[in-house]
Amino acid sequence: MLAVVNPATEKVIAELKVDTAKSIAEKFAKAKTAQVKWQKTPVKKRIKCIQNWLKLLEKNSSILAKNLSEEMGKPINQAKGEIKFVTSRTTFFIDHINEILKTKEFAGKKNAVKEEISYEPLGVIANISAWNYPYFVGANVFIPALLAGNAVIYKPSEFALLSGHHIARLLHQAGIPKDVFSLIIGTGNEGALLLKENVDGIFFTGSYATGLKILESARQKIIPVQLELGGKDPAYVCSDVDINKTAQSLVEGAFFNTGQSCCSIERIYVHHKIYDKFVASFTKAVQALKVGDPLNIETFIGPLTRKAQLDVLQEQVLDAESKGAKILTGGSKLKQKGYYFAPTVLTNVNHDMLVMNDESFGPIVGIQKVQNDDEALKLMNDTSYGLTAAI
Repeated sequence: MLAVVNPATEKVIAELKVDTAKSIAEKFAKAKTAQVKWQKTPVKKRIKCIQNWLKLLEKNSSILAKNLSEEMGKPINQAKGEIKFVTSRTTFFIDHINEILKTKEFAGKKNAVKEEISYEPLGVIANISAWNYPYFVGANVFIPALLAGNAVIYKPSEFALLSGHHIARLLHQAGIPKDVFSLIIGTGNEGALLLKENVDGIFFTGSYATGLKILESARQKIIPVQLELGGKDPAYVCSDVDINKTAQSLVEGAFFNTGQSCCSIERIYVHHKIYDKFVASFTKAVQALKVGDPLNIETFIGPLTRKAQLDVLQEQVLDAESKGAKILTGGSKLKQKGYYFAPTVLTNVNHDMLVMNDESFGPIVGIQKVQNDDEALKLMNDTSYGLTAAI
């Protein structure tokens, strides 16, 4: 059994049976057979099933958001927002699927050979998804995959198992056959077992280290692999901005979902002409963030989802401080129940420090002064990661 722990209370709220090598092999075999029939299902009917799923998401959004908040600590308003946002993204896929799948004809001169380009589903997709946005990140893969006629074996993170269960339950209720969308319960070990099957595509969102393992696993299969991995996303604040408005915007960019977003701002470079005023405005806005129970509608910062990340953040703070950084607010774990880390702002930082190089994935950001645009761009590009950047 695999325990689901509420990171705000540290209590076990559920236990789920873990898949075995045998059950994973059985689910793959059933998916392989079911996919052939699903591929022959008219696109119109596939669309209808997904539309039904959206209606069920909306109908059940309150309990879905509550479970999401309880299992990973996402503040309840942000949990509701994630589920709501899935609708617009899914609608985009629905609106474009017929055009994407349409056969393209290329007619030559009279009596010439007619050429066509047609599109077929890959087959059985392994979707190993993320815990920080289980509905949104998951739907980015399994919705277009299902619309295109693929079967999907979905492995949610062990930190978002309840959400994964709800996703599968509601898809089945919406009309997607159970063997066309099946769920794998487990940790990275079970994910590795899934990849031993002859899947036809692998889609993964998560850490750089795990992504490398997945890429190595898929190397000899010669199949499509899509990876969205880590980041150390920078932002540069030019000298001509509205300081308070920009500071508030970047606070949200850095601390939304407790800093546990794939594209969270993790390091900020500020033009020297406005540096002091920006830092003061930014720090004031961070200190105003409500930290607490994620089920409280006023909470903006909840607990970290993973207990081990508390030590990662603490190490980054201590390393920075030992090398001359200044802690303007936060800087440590909160002395209370749950995996809480105080929203943290560091200045006097540089690239000799872990906090400006290694992924943080928590409510912590370093702010560095720069003399001009060229210096900012050089520092922004001084990273082994590549995901997003902002100016």
